[in-house]
Amino acid sequence: MKAGESLRLRNFPITFFAIALGLAGFSLAVQKLGGANGLGILPALEIPATVLVYLTIPMFALTALAYIAKMIRYPGTVRGEFNHPVRINFFPLVAKILLVLSVIYLDRDMRISYSLWIVGASLQFVASIAIISVWIRHTHFAIEQMTPAWFIPIVGSLIVPIAGVPHGFIEISWFFFAVGLIFWIALFVIVMYRLVFHPPIPDKLLPTLFILFAPPAIAFISYSKLAGLSEHISGPDAFARILYYFSLFMLILVLFRIQAFARIKFFLSWWAYSFPLAAQALATVLMLHMTHRAFYRYLALFEVGLLALVILMLVILTGIAVSREEICVEE
Repeated sequence: MKAGESLRLRNFPITFFAIALGLAGFSLAVQKLGGANGLGILPALEIPATVLVYLTIPMFALTALAYIAKMIRYPGTVRGEFNHPVRINFFPLVAKILLVLSVIYLDRDMRISYSLWIVGASLQFVASIAIISVWIRHTHFAIEQMTPAWFIPIVGSLIVPIAGVPHGFIEISWFFFAVGLIFWIALFVIVMYRLVFHPPIPDKLLPTLFILFAPPAIAFISYSKLAGLSEHISGPDAFARILYYFSLFMLILVLFRIQAFARIKFFLSWWAYSFPLAAQALATVLMLHMTHRAFYRYLALFEVGLLALVILMLVILTGIAVSREEICVEE
């Protein structure tokens, strides 16, 4: 391995998995919006959804292989990332990607979906125990290091019931939902305290503000599965509405700060824009499914359209950054 390639491998960041997660979320949003098993809003999206799935899987596989190579060659660097107050929270991205893929394959191949869910849920449990243990016994974290990225390990637990319920794991799904919901509420209070009473988060981590509306959006979807609301189309109950409308409010709040995001330099953390937008779009598609109101139809089309533009922008900017060798460099 050449010196330059070796250096890039050592600096290959765990945040690279955010690309695969964003693509997986986008694939699922497109599939649910217009695939054969979707709502039929845009039936022509069935083929693009399939293409996106088969682009996401190789991207995930290549990223995983690169990071495994880094773990073997530079274990000390990987330990350093795991002990980092922000980067530690990106390790559960692997579990989240597998869980999202398991949801995608619910409409494609139940056996593959089942296998992906088993591995994803197991990794999510291990990651939750490991990372929360680090949070509890740390000696080097400070409130200024707190960002919405700390939600990432918790969001994975909220994803588990979406495919867990159809596969028959009802009590396990409730277990993960309870863990994710309570920890999200606790962390949300801390994050808001940090944002209001301490200096602004660095520009590089500013895109993580989009993660603010991901947990309630995913919790809405999971709760609807657990309570049987999505299957019987009986409409959302009071708690489901609270989760959905809070996520919608947080999305609007973040979009009102769009000028601040436009001014910052491109970082790989920009991919934090993608999955939360996908989660919110999926929540709106579910609201349309349960209420059949035109408002949610137009809102879903807007959110998926916005997500598509963001994904296109991120792919272009990432490609430019890679060509200029601005990624996988020492910080």
